[in-house]
Amino acid sequence: MIERLFISSVQKELAEERRAARDFVQGDPLLRRFFEVFLFEDLPAADRRADQVYLDAVDRCGLYVGLFGSEYGSPVSGDKSPTELEFDRATARHKPRLIFVKGESEQSRDPRMAALIRRAGAELIRRRFRDKAGLIPALYASLVEYLVAGERIRTGPFDAAGCPGATPRDLSAEKIRHFVGVARSERGFPLTQKTPTRAVLEHLHLLRAGRPTHAAILLFGREPQKFLSSSIVKCAHFHGTEVEKPIPSYQVYRGNTFALVDQAVDFVLSKINLAVGTRAASTQAPVAYEIPPEVVREAIVNAVAHRDYAGNGSVQVMLFADRLEVWNPGTLPPSLTLARLRRPHGSVPGNPLLAEPLYLTGYIERMGTGTGDMIRRCRATGLPEPEFALTDGFVTTVRRQPEKAFKTVTGRTTPEVTPEVTPEVTPEVTRLLLACGQPGSRRELQERVGLKDADHFRLAYILPALTLGLLEMTIPEKPNSRLQKYRLTAQGRVWLAAHPSRP
Repeated sequence: MIERLFISSVQKELAEERRAARDFVQGDPLLRRFFEVFLFEDLPAADRRADQVYLDAVDRCGLYVGLFGSEYGSPVSGDKSPTELEFDRATARHKPRLIFVKGESEQSRDPRMAALIRRAGAELIRRRFRDKAGLIPALYASLVEYLVAGERIRTGPFDAAGCPGATPRDLSAEKIRHFVGVARSERGFPLTQKTPTRAVLEHLHLLRAGRPTHAAILLFGREPQKFLSSSIVKCAHFHGTEVEKPIPSYQVYRGNTFALVDQAVDFVLSKINLAVGTRAASTQAPVAYEIPPEVVREAIVNAVAHRDYAGNGSVQVMLFADRLEVWNPGTLPPSLTLARLRRPHGSVPGNPLLAEPLYLTGYIERMGTGTGDMIRRCRATGLPEPEFALTDGFVTTVRRQPEKAFKTVTGRTTPEVTPEVTPEVTPEVTRLLLACGQPGSRRELQERVGLKDADHFRLAYILPALTLGLLEMTIPEKPNSRLQKYRLTAQGRVWLAAHPSRP
């Protein structure tokens, strides 16, 4: 966001310094990203009172910079000069003020200007300068300090900065408790679900001066996109090999980080081919996707975890007839190259506070093994190695070979397998039914399907299957029993037998 910077003082005495300050800010590659400069003398002729023009400009500015010299200036309203009127207006409007005073000696200074300088000194810290060569570095240091204090520019990772406007009330205590439960199960997390939410957040370093960090909002926010509108995942499925409209299937997913990953993974797995073997060897029919689900998940979770959240771009997942592309608005850290990604390397997360809870819940590993695992899994199933590229972001490409899924299960190509499903049963419900060869608890079925987010699993899998009458509870009279399990109904077994090779 560009902020208007108002430079005060219309005295001829400081005209050179004013122009130098304007030219410096407008020419500096960093400062011009944040500020546009207002100088009164830059305005064209207009039929308006001069004092009203510069006071209106103070009202519209985000930052007031006062240059005070020896001259006071001619009073234009009562007994006050434009410089003092501007300072008073900035003070009354609670504008941030930076005051720079020219010269050390007070002997030649107009007594009224000396009084204004003393009054300003009682309210804020002033900086002195001798000439424009001394003004510029002082102005630069003050503007950078102002940007850092406002977290417009950062000395640390974006996810560690406080989220503007967010309070602890914007976080979900239920999501935090669920996270603790999963983290204890996956990695032996030391806290319990009875631990106060603030203590959990402090343990994970997700509070900054009592305010939620960006990472806290992304992980546990009630409405993360309210504060970080680009933290969405866009998924599109194309029947061909190019981006063409109309798009057969397009979804924009919102929610916290865990939900985004699970929803995007579901989108891909519901569109790619799946082969289902026979139950000759066990009650659980063997299944195989044309792309290993672990590869799909790794590509997506890497994009969500390591993207640049400070920009306006969002993660894009695009499935074509011949490939899967996962794009994120980010780049590699300086210590990594595209070539090193294909070899053992250390973990260098771009968002370390976001990455830690993802590690604790089993979404990612700490050792930088993700890309290597993708390569090994693709090799093991006969797929080409994933491709990594830097364009206007970071892109992971996984090539599709649909017949690989069929050969993995049957040893031969089975042309009957198709990724389409009947309208009544979603791909998510179908995946759940395939995992129900034996009754299982919610957690057990969730693990069989390969999901981490319990809310998403319940809403997209369990509830629709129950509603359709394809799944039932083993203890229906006690739906919240800790011994509760789910099993196929007779209707579910009939449907599954009629669709043995559906995904």
